[in-house]
Amino acid sequence: MNKSASLSNTQVLQSSWKDYYELTKPRVVMLLLLTALVGMCLATDTWIEPKVLVFGMIGIGFLSSAAAVINHVVDHKIDSLMARTFNRPVAKGKVTPQKALTFAFVLGVLGFFSLALFVNMLTAVLTLASLVGYAVIYTSYLKRATPQNIVIGGLAGAAPPLLGWTAVTGEIHAYALLLVLIVFTWTPPHFWALAIHREKDYAKAEIPMLPCTHGVEFTKTCVLLYTVLLCLVCALPYLVDMSGVIYLVGSSLLNAGFLYYALKLKFAPEANTAMDTFKFSIIHLMLLFIVLLVDHYFVI
Repeated sequence: MNKSASLSNTQVLQSSWKDYYELTKPRVVMLLLLTALVGMCLATDTWIEPKVLVFGMIGIGFLSSAAAVINHVVDHKIDSLMARTFNRPVAKGKVTPQKALTFAFVLGVLGFFSLALFVNMLTAVLTLASLVGYAVIYTSYLKRATPQNIVIGGLAGAAPPLLGWTAVTGEIHAYALLLVLIVFTWTPPHFWALAIHREKDYAKAEIPMLPCTHGVEFTKTCVLLYTVLLCLVCALPYLVDMSGVIYLVGSSLLNAGFLYYALKLKFAPEANTAMDTFKFSIIHLMLLFIVLLVDHYFVI
């Protein structure tokens, strides 16, 4: 009997840990941290100072996670209406909004002071501003106010490369802003592809996503046009001598893949084309930044 009770308690603890872990949107945060790490590496020709690397990644990661938790809390009512999100911990009632906000506060404080004390104040302030931009301005207002929500609010999600750069240098540089521009331009076609796939969910939750307000076909055109714009923006690092031939070749292949999916979505869609485009966009950004990193250390 005691052994059974002990096993039950262990299962509850494991479930609770998984719920809080899920609140941080770990896969999203890991992608953000990859772009931040590349920003760090591109900011210097030498090795990154270990203290800056460790506390920079911790600080950016914790504050990004805090923003994700707040997003869960603010959106828990609409999350409960959507097939993609109804099982999220706060929406499902596994974690109360109060406990989730306490968790977010702890993560935010730890993240901010990790950056302020061990990295630099500029990075701490910029990362906190990104949290406010995503969790408050985008999630609490823009998401419900305009179909251009993801375009305007995408700036907060595009900040990590800049944060990584400032963590190393303590200053804002044009190259870092170029990395931000790449992620900023990537965000609309990435998210609108998902919005097309989940158009009925967003309509049910009364969220004014572009497919709901302007129609699916118009959104497909926007995905295509933004993808073309992304291809042009991705050429800039090579054109301004920020990167070399490895990046040029790698980014061109990745952009060709994204453009293929955008064209297929617009002109020859199948049942899962929108979701396939969304999934490829994640691979695209991840590999694009890895290519930037490889190019930085193996210039030819």
